[in-house]
Amino acid sequence: MNFAQEKQGASRFTGIGVVVLIHVLIIWALAAGLHREIAKKLAGPIDVKVIEEKVKPPPPPEKILPPPPDLKAPPPPYVPPPEFQVTAPAPPAPPIQSTQTAPPQSDIRPAPPPAPAPAPAPVAKPSKITAAMVCTKMGKPEMPSVNWSGEALYKAVATVKSGRVTSVEITPLRGGVDRKAQRALINAITSTLTETYECPGDHVFEQEFQFKIE
Repeated sequence: MNFAQEKQGASRFTGIGVVVLIHVLIIWALAAGLHREIAKKLAGPIDVKVIEEKVKPPPPPEKILPPPPDLKAPPPPYVPPPEFQVTAPAPPAPPIQSTQTAPPQSDIRPAPPPAPAPAPAPVAKPSKITAAMVCTKMGKPEMPSVNWSGEALYKAVATVKSGRVTSVEITPLRGGVDRKAQRALINAITSTLTETYECPGDHVFEQEFQFKIE
């Protein structure tokens, strides 16, 4: 009894599964068919047309007819042609003979060339050039301490190179000075010329120096 019941239960479940499977296949087939038919119906034929706008052509221009000729107009009046008078040509004038007279010969001579301008007279240079003419700075010699009294006068001839005194020649113009005092005075003049005198350029000038000691 138990084995028979178990076989009947198993065959029942198998039959139910087959029925369910058949229903699923039927539903799937119906769904697929309906989907295709609906797609065919929705995707119907599309007809595209281009609508052209009809433009009416403009009316032809009106023809302007010339006015008819006036048949009753009178003919133009008759005008006689003008009369032409032919005159004989005047006799030719006699030819004019031109005579050329030679101009009188004039005694014209070229003017002599101007005399050359006289050469400028040479500028006389001063016979004596002093220090005040060429120097811009001049010092005074210091009185040396000598055991002598009286007056002494000297002439100095200085040679200037590039604004500075380079050599000096001193000549006494008044005597009566002993050798020691004279040497001291000459040294004072020489140092003053070489150290304090400024004379731009190159020159040779003269300068006198006078000393008076009491």
